Amino acid sequence: MSTPFTDAIRTASQAHVKPEGKKFSYGTAGFRMKAELLESVIFRVGLLAAIRSRKLGGKTIGVMITASHNPPEDNGVKLVDPMGEMLEGSWEKYGTQLANAETEDDLVEAFAQICEEQKINNETAANVVYARDTRPSGPLLVRALESGLSAVGANSVDYNILTTPQLHYIVRCLNSDGLYGTPSEAGYYEKLATAFIKLMENKAALGPVTVDCANGVGGPSLRKLAEYIPKEVLEFNIVNDDVDSPAKLNHQCGADFVKTQQKLPPGLEVTPLGRYASLDGDADRIVYYFTAQDGTFHLLDGDKIASLAASFLGDLAKAAGLGNIKVGVVQTAYANGASTAFIEKSLRLPVSVTATGVKHLHHEAATKYDIGVYFEANGHGTVLFNSNCLYLIQKGHEPKSPAEATALEYLRSLTDLINQAVGDALSDLLFVEVALAHKSWSVNEWSGLYTDLPNRLVRVEVEDRTIFQTTDAERKLISPPGIQELIDACVGKYKQGRSFARASGTEDAVRVYAEAASKGEADILAYKVAEVVAAARMPSS
Repeated sequence: MSTPFTDAIRTASQAHVKPEGKKFSYGTAGFRMKAELLESVIFRVGLLAAIRSRKLGGKTIGVMITASHNPPEDNGVKLVDPMGEMLEGSWEKYGTQLANAETEDDLVEAFAQICEEQKINNETAANVVYARDTRPSGPLLVRALESGLSAVGANSVDYNILTTPQLHYIVRCLNSDGLYGTPSEAGYYEKLATAFIKLMENKAALGPVTVDCANGVGGPSLRKLAEYIPKEVLEFNIVNDDVDSPAKLNHQCGADFVKTQQKLPPGLEVTPLGRYASLDGDADRIVYYFTAQDGTFHLLDGDKIASLAASFLGDLAKAAGLGNIKVGVVQTAYANGASTAFIEKSLRLPVSVTATGVKHLHHEAATKYDIGVYFEANGHGTVLFNSNCLYLIQKGHEPKSPAEATALEYLRSLTDLINQAVGDALSDLLFVEVALAHKSWSVNEWSGLYTDLPNRLVRVEVEDRTIFQTTDAERKLISPPGIQELIDACVGKYKQGRSFARASGTEDAVRVYAEAASKGEADILAYKVAEVVAAARMPSS
């Protein structure tokens, strides 16, 4: 079995040899690992991107080289589908198949098999755009990608250093005939800034916001964005933006550090009740935080952002006379139970729970709600407006009063401000600032929406993670047999107790999450469930 590219693939792959015996798997975050292991993988991702583009009739596919919040010695790569969303789940297996082909012969055979299975016309033009973050391994891995794209005759454009959401935005623009925006970095800044300035008209200034950029690509990008926004509208105090010192990337700073450590980045000077935010290394996550007058640290994570967003958008939809619009929130099992209760009982909005992974949340938000708010607790999320909602906002609803007309105008601007392709820390930053300004809320008032239940996350090493199979959006274990009953028995002993266990997607470990009415009880519950997991075995056959 062969294709017109067989000889070119075989020849080019000799310069990007697969590490012997290494097994790769395309997961939710694409491929991610030590950068030194990735050269062959990224060469082969180039082949897959071309196949995907040809399958879709020449639509532009994106390739992003980044490892997000991982340490600087890591890197990764993922594909972006035409509307700026993650690669279609059914195609992940092809990435894994190509990455694990041991020899050149195996690789050309795998490539040909995929082309045959997907009925690819290799005469169709393939169009691919790509970018990278600021990691020192990026340039070498870009060359490997370019080698793969060249071997299969793909047209390609290098957008150099971008945030991950900026590449998603550009891919969507290129496949939307310009309707979504101008497909350039400058076009991205102009779209967000124009919408933001319009939404902040006649709103009281909130004072400066301090943004920790994790010493990653978000730093220079935020500085460029700030050039489009007058300081009298919003002033940014940008910290931890040293992209010239690779070792500093994500080191004791950034969204993942603040969320997991539940504390300020070292060296950050804070003013009580001031607004502070942290991005992750590729600027697709954000968390807010502040200190009270007594110095107490308060985290405003993805759950709190989702609650703020849902409250703001729900009120705005009603004010616009769109009472029939269905606003809803999508969470994972890791969302704090207090946030779910607040959204359902206080805001009276529906909540859906999906399996962990942005692709699951994005799909649920896009298909179940007219306005779907989704955020993981780690700060990755966005808001999606479906086609029915967009029609009503743009031209399908005649306002009955000046107040309705104003609310409709705000919603139109929000559809431009919010990156609907993917979670975007810069877009979300501006959205939070708009929501606080419109509600005239301080961070303290935002924080007071609800009080998080104390919780604990524990990692348990296991011999074989594959035996731990879940159902009910990963909240219940169905394998090994009997283990869920033991977990339920543990949970039943604690007030407001909740716990679940799910296998890691990348290592032989199981993560146990627990909540309870007090910190001490949450800790005890987590460790009790961890003991159940550690002792779990499959019955002998």
